[in-house]
Parts: sequence; C-alpha cells; structure tokens
Amino acid sequence: MSLYERMTMTVRHEIKSQLAKLLATEDLVVEHKKVETACFNVHTRVLTLPMWEKASSTVYDLLVGHEVGHALYTPDEDWLKTHKIPPQFVNVVEDVRIEKLMKRRYAGLSKTFYRGYEELAQEDFFQIADDDLSTYNLADKVNLYYKIGNFENIPFEDDEKELVSLIGETETFVDVLAAAWKLYRFCKEKQQEETKTQMDNLESQSSGSNQGASDFSDQPEGENEQQEQSSETDSSEGTAEGEQQPTSSGGGTNEEPEVKTMESLEEALRQLVENNGIENVYLELPKLDLNKIIVPNSEIHDKCKEYWGSWLEETEYTAEQIFGEVDKKFVEFKRSAQKEVNYLVKEFECRKAADSYARASTSRTGVLDCSKLHTYKYNEDIFKKVTTLADGKNHGLVFILDWSGSMGDVMLDTVKQLFNLVWFCKKVAIPFDVYAFTSDYPLVSYSEDGKATIRELAYTKKDGLVQVGEWFSLMNMLTSKTNGKTLEEQMKNIFRLATAFRYNCYTRYNIPYGLSLSGTPLNETLVALHQILPKFQKENKLQKVQCVILTDGEAAMPKYHREVQRRWEEEPFMGTNYIGHNSFLRDRKTGMTYSLDCEWYEFTDIMLRNLRDNFKDINFIGIRVLESRDAGSFIRRYCGYYGDKHDKTMTEWRKQKAFSIKSSGYTTYFGISANALAQDSDFDVAEDATKTQIKSAFVKSLKSKKMNKKILGEFVELVA
Repeated sequence: MSLYERMTMTVRHEIKSQLAKLLATEDLVVEHKKVETACFNVHTRVLTLPMWEKASSTVYDLLVGHEVGHALYTPDEDWLKTHKIPPQFVNVVEDVRIEKLMKRRYAGLSKTFYRGYEELAQEDFFQIADDDLSTYNLADKVNLYYKIGNFENIPFEDDEKELVSLIGETETFVDVLAAAWKLYRFCKEKQQEETKTQMDNLESQSSGSNQGASDFSDQPEGENEQQEQSSETDSSEGTAEGEQQPTSSGGGTNEEPEVKTMESLEEALRQLVENNGIENVYLELPKLDLNKIIVPNSEIHDKCKEYWGSWLEETEYTAEQIFGEVDKKFVEFKRSAQKEVNYLVKEFECRKAADSYARASTSRTGVLDCSKLHTYKYNEDIFKKVTTLADGKNHGLVFILDWSGSMGDVMLDTVKQLFNLVWFCKKVAIPFDVYAFTSDYPLVSYSEDGKATIRELAYTKKDGLVQVGEWFSLMNMLTSKTNGKTLEEQMKNIFRLATAFRYNCYTRYNIPYGLSLSGTPLNETLVALHQILPKFQKENKLQKVQCVILTDGEAAMPKYHREVQRRWEEEPFMGTNYIGHNSFLRDRKTGMTYSLDCEWYEFTDIMLRNLRDNFKDINFIGIRVLESRDAGSFIRRYCGYYGDKHDKTMTEWRKQKAFSIKSSGYTTYFGISANALAQDSDFDVAEDATKTQIKSAFVKSLKSKKMNKKILGEFVELVA
C-alpha cells in the first residue's frame, strides 16, 4: 500500500471516528480494527469498527450510525440470564428500535439510512434475489421490512401484521425483550406447524406403499412417542411478562428457528472489510506521579553548593579565582538586561490596563452631582457616575528548558533569554517555575546512613501506554517560591553551568554529578505537562497560565508498552515496541484521536496539539535559539520550500534575525538567532572612534533592539 493510500485511509478512519463521537455526544472510544463486523461494548464504551475499505461513504455512515445507536440506547445488562430468547430475535427487534431513535434524534440520519439501505438492497446484501419472500419466517420478514422495506415488497399474513406493528412501536429495551419473545414464539409455533404438516404428509404417503411401511416400521420402538412427548410442552423458564412458552400438538422439532437474512447481511458486510496489512494500534499517555520525576529546587542547588565547595577544598584555588570572572559576567548581563526587562514590564502593564479599560463599565450612582445642578432645565444627567474596572486576571508562567547535549553551544544564550523572562515575572509578581528536562539525573539516592534507594517508575506499565522511561527527570531549576536573594544565587549557579557548557575547555570548575547535558526527553516532558500545568494553576490560584518551552529541536519518537505471550513463559511479558504508521494516539478526556503516521520530528507537534486540545486557555510558546546554518532547514520544515510564506519568513530572518511561526504545534514558535542574542545591544564606542565606527556601532545597536522589541512585544501579547 502506498503512502498516499495509507494517508487517505487514515484520514477517512479519523473522519468516521469523529462522526461516531459527535453522534454519541459522549466520551466514546472508537477503534478501527481488523475485525469482520462492527460491535459496541456497552461496558467499556468502546466502539470497534472494521476497516470497511470497500464500502461507499453512504454505507459507511449507515453502519457507523447504526453502531452508535447501540452505544446510546442498548443497555449494559446480561438479559440472557433472565430471558431464554435466541439473541438473533432480540437483535432484529433492537435494530428496529435503535434506528428509529437515532432518526428521531438526528433528522439528517433518515436520509443516510434510506440511501445506505437502498445501496445494500441494490447490491443484494441480504441475498434474497429470486426468492419467494412469502416463504420466509416472520423474523426474516421483519428484518427486511424495517431495513429495505422501501425497496422490496415484503408480504405479511393477517396474523403477522399486529406483531410487526408492535415491534415498530418499541421504545424501551423492556419493550424489545417482550416483543422479541413474542416474535420468537410465533416463529417457533409456525415452524412446528410446518414440521407437523410435513410429517403428516410423509406418513400419508408412506401408508400407501409397502416399502414405505417397511421403512417406517424399521424405526426404533417408542421413538415417535418420545418425539411427541418432548414436543408437547416446552419449559416456561425465561418467558417475558409471565407468558407460557409455545406448545405443539405433536410432530414437533427441537430445531430453533433462525434469522437467515441477518446472517446473510453479516456475511456480505464481511466482504467490505479490508483485513490485509497491519493491525491498527491505539495508544494512550500515562498519568505520571510527579513526585517521582521532579527533582526539587533545593536539591539541585544544594548539589551545586556542596560539589563546588568540596572541590574548592581539594584545590589551592579560591572561589574568586575560579568563579570571579563568570560571576562578573553574570552581574554585567543582569545590568544590561534591565532595558529589555523594563520594556517587557511596560508592555505588559499597558496591555493589562488597556484590557481593563476595554472591559470598564460606567453607571449612575443615584447621588446628585452639585456641579451640574444649574443645568437641570436642559440636562437630565445630573447624577454622579462611577466607573468600574473589571478584575484583572492572575497570571503564571511555566518554563521548560532543554538540557540536552545539542544545546551546549547555545545554552548560555538561551539561559540569558530565559533570565530576561524570569526577571520580568519577578518584577510584575507573576508566579513561575522553571524545569529543565534531562535523562542523566541519578536514579539512586542515599540516606545519611548510606542506604540506597532506587527511584520507582512514575506510572504503572500497561499495554498500549506510551513509554516514559525511569531515567526521565525534570529539574526544578528556578521558582518564584524562593526569595530574591536565593533566586539570585540560583540564577548565578545556572549561569555558571551554561558558561561551562559553552567554554568547557577553558573553565577551571567541573559540572556537578547529574547536572551534565544529556538526551532530549522533550516528548516525555510534554506528557508530564498534563499533570504539571493544572497542579501549578491550582497551587497558585491562577486564572491564566502560559507555558514557554526553550529548545533547539524536536525529540526522538518514544516507544510504547506492549504485552506479549512468550511460549517459554506462563505469564504475559510486558515489553516495548516502536510506534509505527499504523498507530493512533487516543485521548479519552477530549475524545480526540491523532494519527501517528508521521515523521519522527512531527510527533512533538502532535503532542503539543494534544496539550492545546486539553488546555484551551493556555498558550504554548516555543523559543528556538538558532545557529545561522540551521535557520533555513527550520523555516522550510514549517513554511515549505517556496511560496509567499517561506519567502516572507526568510526575509524577516535576514533583516531582524528573528521570526515567529504559527503553523507548528505551538501557539507561536519564535526563532531567534543565537548570534543576535550574544551581541551586546548597548551603544558603546571608544573615545577615539571615527565617524564610521560610531555609525556602525549605532546601526548595530538599532538592529539588535529592533529584533528584541518585536519578539518581546509579540511575546507579551500572548501572555498578557
């Protein structure tokens, strides 16, 4: 199967899944599987649809609508324990009821059912061509009448019409069981009558023939008596509404009546199913125990303090000799960054004030305004007024910092951009948390007595869950819960680490164990955000939360847990498997399903879309710090290789060394030049500088400020 065919099939399945969910108006789980017939599990609320690749869109909609009818109206109860009715007869009556209720609920479905059954009739799905329908039992005729009765003439005897009407009037499942019992009893009695007639005819023919008499006398003694006795009365167990089961006057049969048109339809529908290819796999995200993945803020910085302190004790150097230069650069950066921070604060306050003003309301107080009394003859408005400003929203920010190895060269510039936003939050009193994801933090911790504790997995493994490895950690690097002095010291620690990553060969100090750059568990972090964001909002009593992710790229696609039965083991083995093009991510909370038939780097965008579907009021802002050589490929990934969108973004990049993209999984994805961030935006020239040098420095300062103001302004617009 070609990629285009797979994509077309995926889109079609997703559309039909959404149709089923919309019709059911509930958190319905829809799966397309390699099964022969559709079914709905009323207990687990899972609607399983075959891959009806050979079915037309009309028939597909008919079948989906029919199964949703069962989802909505067929109760979850084991009626076979109390009613001894063959399931086929109950199915015939229940089909009539649920389709009637579906058409009543959704008027547009009447046309869908009409056209769908018209197509099934034309294609002879019930396999009735050239048959005399008057010879069919009542159950078959009822099944045909309520499905394709508009296209076939279904004959009924006078004694059948009353029961046909009763079936059409069923409203509850109790009605269905009562009508199904009467239908079954009627068919059973008719079958027994026909059997008795056939046996009487056979006996009559046999009595006129010696050979026939000889054959008849060869039967074992007592067989006819046993048949008559066994058919005289049936058990009354399981009757509906206390009615007695049917009796016969002899010559009965133990065979049960069947509904062959239902079997024919099911067989024909199996021919529409495409079971070649790979089975669909439906995956879900695990719910993580945050206590097992988040490294506390104090633990990280205690580790830095203890490690560097003990390291200094073992050397002949002083703290000033080792950290003096890098700490001085931190202080200089903080001083120079105040312009951008103040700009952010100003823009934020202006937007908040404008929003409050836009939502302001003015009303009369009922108190006379003495300054207007002299105008009472021509002015009715002589009362004082009061303007009420709408309450502002409480804001909060969650930052995610990429702590992977590829960030080494741009980590310092990324941290600087992060610090600008942290200082902004601090100035406007916005709660914040900064997490850095890593796969290198120690899994083993030691108590004071030296006892080792291995961290447990943050969730229980289950078949079909996306894997989040036990090696995944989120380091709470900074938080607004600390005071100003502590925050300053912690930011200085991070600045030291970021500097060491960039200039590793030239630093005299080492990286504390567990804080080195690692892999890229970005997708695992997006899983954790499903718990982090609502917890952060609840703890800080916030109305508006934003999530900012600072990274240099996408992460590898994770695996998923798969339970398999290995022949040499009695118990199933929980292993892992790769996510393939036949996989779908399913979210029971939102009811959304996402096709994972994508490139590895597109999985991150799917995870982000899932987050945005869950948290409609949260903006997910990406900040990508780019080396000049990487900008072109990044822009082409989201803007194409040519066209107006591509050209406009490339022009913006060349002029301002920054741009924003709206077509990714993020609400807005900012691309910022690492070189531009590293440049000093201050207008600073030597005393003996020439006019040309002064002009060059001035132009350079303006360009940098232009880039920063544009990006910062757009950022504030999102978070305000």
